[in-house]
Amino acid sequence: MNVIIIEDEKPAARRLSRMLGHLGLEASAMLHSVEEAVNWFNSNSHPDLIFLDIQLSDGLCFEIFDLVTVKSAIIFTTAYDEYALQAFKLNSIDYLLKPIDEEELKKAVMKYEEMRPGTGQLTVHLEDIRKLLVNPLEREYKKRFVARVGQHLKILNADEIECFYSENKGTYAATIEGRNYLLDTTLELLEKELEPETFFRVSRKFYVNVKHIQDIISYTNSRLQIKLNRFKEQDVIVSRERVKDFKLWLE
Repeated sequence: MNVIIIEDEKPAARRLSRMLGHLGLEASAMLHSVEEAVNWFNSNSHPDLIFLDIQLSDGLCFEIFDLVTVKSAIIFTTAYDEYALQAFKLNSIDYLLKPIDEEELKKAVMKYEEMRPGTGQLTVHLEDIRKLLVNPLEREYKKRFVARVGQHLKILNADEIECFYSENKGTYAATIEGRNYLLDTTLELLEKELEPETFFRVSRKFYVNVKHIQDIISYTNSRLQIKLNRFKEQDVIVSRERVKDFKLWLE
């Protein structure tokens, strides 16, 4: 199988390449921008499968397909899960949420190998997703959560939650009162329920509320540390793979 990676963050591209190697696959090229990808496609045979980041350093990946007709299958890699997941599902297009999990990568490759998508459908898929990027779907996000406290139910307003975090297989909400409440949910389910302009998943363990960030500090290995107003139980660290997207989100 001929595979290429289009990803503007070189460490992320190298990490994905190593993970593909564990599956017995070798990326024949790693490209990092729209311009570089267009030049490559104009000079090389197109691959069977592309791992494609939506947001590249010089524009959205869809600009590539304005200039080049590509019939390869695509697995999108993105940190912007709020943009186009519905389009992915409707069109049976696979995606990987960054930072990429090795087991999820394996499942995506197996799905591709089983389906082996034919040609002629790519343009429709890309156009559907492009429309969602330009005019994102209006969605209703949760404004309240309920936690059980003994025999009582506690109503938590989303804007009063500093962060959500996972610990010992449980998911907790940390509030502006300095209390932590166990919720009957997971961070994965919260991805579909939280307002993306307010909450950002900075790592596999934490979602933070931008309204309650007190300070952001440079941390080891090109990471960032977030100081929240009340939550002090653990260090809240932005994983290296999400630092760039986190900075874009802050803007």
